[in-house]
Amino acid sequence: MNSRPGNPTKIVIRSSTLLFCGVVLIQLFAAQIDAQRSTSRWQTFNGDAPVVIARGGFSGLFPDSSLAAYQFAMQASVANVVLWCDVQLTKDEVGICFPDLNLANASNIQDVYSTRRKSYPVNGVTTQGWFPIDFSLTELQNVSLIRGILSRSERFDANGFSISTIQDVTTQLLPKGFWLNVQHDAFYEQHNLSMSSFLLSVSRTVSIDFISSPEVNFFKKIAGRFGRNGPSFVFQFLRKEDFEPTTNQTYGSILSNLTFVKTFASGILVPKSYILPLDDKQQYLLTHTSLVQDAHKAGLQVYVSGFANDVDIAYNYSWDPVSEYLSFVDNGDFSVDGVLSDFPITASATVDCFSHIGRNATKQVDFLVISKNGASGDYPGCTDLAYENAIKDGADVIDCSVQMSSDGIPFCLSSINLGDSTTVTQTFFSNRSTTVPEISSVAGIYTFSLTWPEIQSLTPAISNPFRVYGISRNPKERNSGKLISLSQFLDLAKNYISLSGVLISVENAAYLREKQGLDVVQAVLDTLTETGYNNGTTTTKVMIQSTNSSVLVDFKKQSKYETVYKIEETIGNIRDSAIEDIKKFANAVVINKDSVFPNSESFLTEQTNVVERLKKSQLPVYVELFRNEFVSQPYDFFADATVEINTYIYGAGLNGTITEFPFTAARYKRNRCLGRNQIPPYMLPIQPGGLLAIMSPLALPPAQAPNPDFIDADVTEPPLPPVLAKGPTSTLGTPSTIAQAPSGQTRLKLSLLLSVFFIFLLLL
Repeated sequence: MNSRPGNPTKIVIRSSTLLFCGVVLIQLFAAQIDAQRSTSRWQTFNGDAPVVIARGGFSGLFPDSSLAAYQFAMQASVANVVLWCDVQLTKDEVGICFPDLNLANASNIQDVYSTRRKSYPVNGVTTQGWFPIDFSLTELQNVSLIRGILSRSERFDANGFSISTIQDVTTQLLPKGFWLNVQHDAFYEQHNLSMSSFLLSVSRTVSIDFISSPEVNFFKKIAGRFGRNGPSFVFQFLRKEDFEPTTNQTYGSILSNLTFVKTFASGILVPKSYILPLDDKQQYLLTHTSLVQDAHKAGLQVYVSGFANDVDIAYNYSWDPVSEYLSFVDNGDFSVDGVLSDFPITASATVDCFSHIGRNATKQVDFLVISKNGASGDYPGCTDLAYENAIKDGADVIDCSVQMSSDGIPFCLSSINLGDSTTVTQTFFSNRSTTVPEISSVAGIYTFSLTWPEIQSLTPAISNPFRVYGISRNPKERNSGKLISLSQFLDLAKNYISLSGVLISVENAAYLREKQGLDVVQAVLDTLTETGYNNGTTTTKVMIQSTNSSVLVDFKKQSKYETVYKIEETIGNIRDSAIEDIKKFANAVVINKDSVFPNSESFLTEQTNVVERLKKSQLPVYVELFRNEFVSQPYDFFADATVEINTYIYGAGLNGTITEFPFTAARYKRNRCLGRNQIPPYMLPIQPGGLLAIMSPLALPPAQAPNPDFIDADVTEPPLPPVLAKGPTSTLGTPSTIAQAPSGQTRLKLSLLLSVFFIFLLLL
């Protein structure tokens, strides 16, 4: 661990200032932004927009309750964001902001004072740890804040953020709203420390807007002692089966007597499940309760806790935190009065930018939302359900990755290996597994080994790319839908005027011609003709995509469809000569996300000039692959797919996104905030390298070698080989004869000597 800086307060403020400049490059024009806030009618208690409460500041990224977390929350949120402080008392009766009664849970105190662990009864349970009551404020100045949730990045643990007093937060940051939470009043009272006396004393110099606690007795002690203009009192509900210590009733029982709560509080703070319960077995939403309406009728405001972008949420939300917030603040039946969040940027954007906008709202930004195997984040890819829902979700273009069956039928499937997207390995077709080195070194059951009727009999399987993290997709629909032919796909697309086009992806064309006697190019062209796409009977645009220039050249020779060249490699630059070669056969280019914003261990390092150079050459740029799951995104995007989309569209200027969750991208188009003269801070693009700039030098991820240039040699390929009659097939279950890869199927590569560059943004 690095040594602590000489002046912790100065370092914290400098870190926050750098973050302010480096991550979001924003200036807060609160008056202008407030004047532009939506005037839509809210179903809150008082008709105002729900309050955004930053739990410990921006605790989803920075150590909870650090000044950096608090300051960034103020900079990246709505102007009236409320800062939440969990109040703890030191042995010299100083109030500090710290998220837990056990200091070891979010600081390095066990390293600093390794011999001072003690045991105390906490709510009737003997608990070991390091407790604030055993340390003076002076002693705690030697302790640094670290992450309290181990699944979050440890990169800011070495910054040496100090534990802050309540006065530190209010005097240095001047928050518009300040919320003090007293979680363990009874514990402090047992040790002759009075939380109520402390709060009364500090309220003379500190503006407190809210005070919350899960203990009824605490409110009895402070009742009437703050005067009429004092803070709002909010009773915090814990789990329904937990017992409240004063009444010895469960919180579930107290919930049925809101008139009792109203005698000492003006609001309640409840877990999300109190309002939108989940099916415990499968994590799907059940019908919402009447709690919000009941509480409002009883004269109580309702605040909800438990919002974080990087935790499991109901499958109904498709891993999209904005959708979750909307279900609490804009569902047509009620709106809660505030949300307690570890990621206040998402809560702010939801309330101000995405609430009260319908599916037909005016689009504020223009780009193509292109599906990836349909809505494959919610349904098995390339099925009728995936495509129908992609269209319903607002996709502009739906895609079909064309595969060929043994009897020459083109159909849509994400992979040429049936095992990747169906349950074929669990059927009697499993004996058709074979190794095809031209495609993969791993054995598979390939589409060209089964007839189309056989393939139609298979059960599709949803993709689960993040199963290693314990993250799965929509288990109720994991085998839903049916596979469809290219002809059925094209007929489906013609029926929806909301679609502007279809994208047909063609791969492995050379192998299929030479080794299987199947001409996928001709099959696609014939099907387009048969379904009326080349005779003017449909206005749906056709785009043909491939990673092989030879495939697109072949299509160009035989048709007038638009062609899209996909660059598989992650590149750092693209040469003029390569661009000129691409323009000879392609109308647009697809690149991956890392070719726009490279990262080192999930922290953005820079922005390349690839998009800029391609667009200057009049080549539209589409980028893949966008996913909602937070583990798919660098930390710079705050575990929010909308922040990521915003940075690529608004920041990098893409022409289109290729996504497994088209609803998220389509909703972004209707983002109210992008239509304003002054864009609010929570809707500005992230600046690459901003987080690295405020990271301790000892915690920086390793510098990465620059990605290679893409040159004309990477583009050039021999023409596609002619279709050859398929030779004798081997016995089922026996690997086929291994042939050399056809020329033209493997690209020519140029070996590059890569130099290592170093990140120079260091924390002083």
